[in-house]
Amino acid sequence: MSDNSMKNTSIQFDEVVRQCREMFVYKMKDYGPNWRILRPETLTDQILIKAKRIRTLEINGESKVGEGIWPEFVGMVNYGIIALIQLANGYSDDIDIDNERALELYDQYIALTKELMTAKNTDYGEAWRMMRVSSYTDLILSKLQRIKKIESNGGKTIVSEGIDANIQDIINYSIFALIRHNEGEV
Repeated sequence: MSDNSMKNTSIQFDEVVRQCREMFVYKMKDYGPNWRILRPETLTDQILIKAKRIRTLEINGESKVGEGIWPEFVGMVNYGIIALIQLANGYSDDIDIDNERALELYDQYIALTKELMTAKNTDYGEAWRMMRVSSYTDLILSKLQRIKKIESNGGKTIVSEGIDANIQDIINYSIFALIRHNEGEV
């Protein structure tokens, strides 16, 4: 793996995040940070719905509602960031932050997620570029099953990564899919 390919991945990551963040900002203008009331389990289920829809579209090859898989990957990035925020800060019965604070938190958690991607990408030699997008979908679904099991165990693990690490992996797989889409490979 060359330094240039890692640099390209970093640039592509930032471009995809810019697109996802832009959608997050638009949604915040429409609704504000109303997601503050969502419990982590609800966010797991919301991401699961998006991943299952992607898999169905990959298998069937058509959408009955006119939206493809790419907006769903954007949604998984954004819901993943929200899930990280909720895990760290808890949920609220009321909207207890403003849009500006929500964006600060978004930027904080996407930066941590990029750090993880960079470390893993170095160790794995950009193997994600050789994978099929459908494999990202399956891995995301597997991570969601892990998260649900951990949630059922009260958030406890014995030797495995916690919920936050699994969510970061979901975000990164979603970003990889969006990078591939932007490259016109899928």
